[in-house]
Amino acid sequence: MKLHSPNKNIMAEINMVPFIDVVLILLIIFMVITPFLMQTQINVELPKSSSKNAVSKDNIIKIEVFAGGKIVVNKRPVKLAGLEQELILLMGKSSEKTILVQADKNTNIQTLVTILDISKKLGASSLGIGVLEKS
Repeated sequence: MKLHSPNKNIMAEINMVPFIDVVLILLIIFMVITPFLMQTQINVELPKSSSKNAVSKDNIIKIEVFAGGKIVVNKRPVKLAGLEQELILLMGKSSEKTILVQADKNTNIQTLVTILDISKKLGASSLGIGVLEKS
């Protein structure tokens, strides 16, 4: 029993067609992925500020919201229903007031959204949410 026939020659050539197909597919994949890679590598240099507090203390209305739902505006307790009237009195005719809301982390989100909506409706120049620095 012969395993090799004498008529069969060893093929010494490399078939290039499958190799070209693989290279072209890789080229297409890299062409499609490159824009996504370039977008994630854009570095943005943000402006820096040397001042910590650009707003004077007179223009800030501080609203504190505690976990139980208690609301304090500039150290005076207020109910949510009377918050709009209190802010109207504090803001007066000035639209240059900044409202800073400091809420307990267990506060109802709807209460916070309602306070921010009232403040925006009354025309506060800016709204802020007070947080503690992570240590």
